[in-house]
Amino acid sequence: MKKNSRAPIMDALLTYNQKGQVSMHVPGHKDGAVYREKAQFYNAYEDAYRRFGDLLQYDVTEVEGTDDLHQPEEAIKEAQELAAACFGSEETHFLIGGSTVGNIASILACCMKQGDLIIVQRNVHKSVLNGLRMAGARAVFVSSREDKKTGLVSGPSVDVIQEALERYPEAKAVFVCNPNYYGMGIELKPLAELAHQYGVPLIVDEAHGAHYGFHPKLPQSALQAGADLVIQSTHKMLASMTMSAMLHVQGNLVQRKRLKKILTMIQSSSPSYPLLASLDLSRLWIEESGSALFEEGLKAVNQIREALHNKPLWGVVTKDITMESGSYNGCDTWDPFKLVIWDRTGHWSGYHLLEQLQKAGCVAEMADLQYVVLILTLADTCHEAEKVLQALKQLENIHPISAISSTDFKVRDSEEALLACKDMLQSKEMDFSSIHNQSVFSRLKVTAPITFSLYEDERNVMTLPVDEIAGYEAAEPVVPYPPGIPLIIQGETLTERHIALLKQLANAGAKCQEVMDTSLRSLRVYEKND
Repeated sequence: MKKNSRAPIMDALLTYNQKGQVSMHVPGHKDGAVYREKAQFYNAYEDAYRRFGDLLQYDVTEVEGTDDLHQPEEAIKEAQELAAACFGSEETHFLIGGSTVGNIASILACCMKQGDLIIVQRNVHKSVLNGLRMAGARAVFVSSREDKKTGLVSGPSVDVIQEALERYPEAKAVFVCNPNYYGMGIELKPLAELAHQYGVPLIVDEAHGAHYGFHPKLPQSALQAGADLVIQSTHKMLASMTMSAMLHVQGNLVQRKRLKKILTMIQSSSPSYPLLASLDLSRLWIEESGSALFEEGLKAVNQIREALHNKPLWGVVTKDITMESGSYNGCDTWDPFKLVIWDRTGHWSGYHLLEQLQKAGCVAEMADLQYVVLILTLADTCHEAEKVLQALKQLENIHPISAISSTDFKVRDSEEALLACKDMLQSKEMDFSSIHNQSVFSRLKVTAPITFSLYEDERNVMTLPVDEIAGYEAAEPVVPYPPGIPLIIQGETLTERHIALLKQLANAGAKCQEVMDTSLRSLRVYEKND
């Protein structure tokens, strides 16, 4: 058997299980025995208890033969080395706290002292901001490129990053997110080359791009582009368990000993072996199947796109729309597995469409004011694609435009009614940039440094109606979740633009984290100094 055709962690767990030894160590469920033996006493959950007990046979701890994540010498060491070879890094660390852990560790590794400065893409995950807080760092935020037709933004341009590096040569790293939740991305190679010219590492939160570089129809990965630290949510677009991720390292611009030390500090000292094994197995599937692993999923998503092409009711954001020349060039790359749709009539917001899809049996990944994002992966087939199309067909029958069309055009068939109003819908020019909440991320350019801290700001805080917050500094962030990208950062000066966004989100029923008033009708702000 070839070395890369093995799953060392899974092998170690199988060997441990087959020995049948008496467990006189943690965890307390003793290889799942308590679930299996007590299942008969819980009639309502008997089957669930037995199944869970089977899974917990592999939920072990650091004993002879299972290795230690924080000082790997055997199975985990080999598994991480195999992952590094597979994904193209010089070193790979398995994470059992998701990409959140990788983002925080990367920032802490690059910030050697309090007050160090990092150049950060504005539309990043909240975990990046938490990493800045933990580091006591300063951040210079840079704007991202906006597609004027859709209102969606991808990542920063080379020119904006260069301007930031020239203005702040003391920067310790450049941090970007690529691709975004919608599948849009930028070319990273020029950014990596630019960062290296200034002697700083490029950190890439590639949470949604773990599959990149493994199929001709997928963009190249951040590692292939030359990034120094790359964080991937292996559980999102590949096949590992939720909370499992990988942190890849290459180049000589990162202090690797410091990175390893930080990982031991912020990851559990009792890591989950099922999570670790799932990372190992995800890598093995790629080794065994290569690009063929993604063919069914690509076929499924293309089936949906083709079926929705020129549909009068549903719009689909495509590569052609976002990559037109001129001012509409909002991105360089596109993930074909991301399906972004919207109601072309404007009757349903993205949040309402998400809700209606769920009622019709299709649970999408996320929504915003305008769009719904459906994520297909290597696990999907044409069977799942057909279910998505059936759900959308159900929504066509209950959509307000269907009833209006049937009356206006005096036709009985809902499809015929929708086709009858096709010209009317197509006449509506697609331009969502003025109403889309992401457009705030494209209007910053290069900010002044913002200081982050874990400690409470000593200024007085008050709560104001949203209409009155302009000119104040936000005392709390506003984080729509998903995707977990803060629209407002604590300490950010609020503008009329923010007021308009909060009103739009409130009216649409958006769910936001970290705000005291979840209805978004008021916001906590810092009192102004006289």
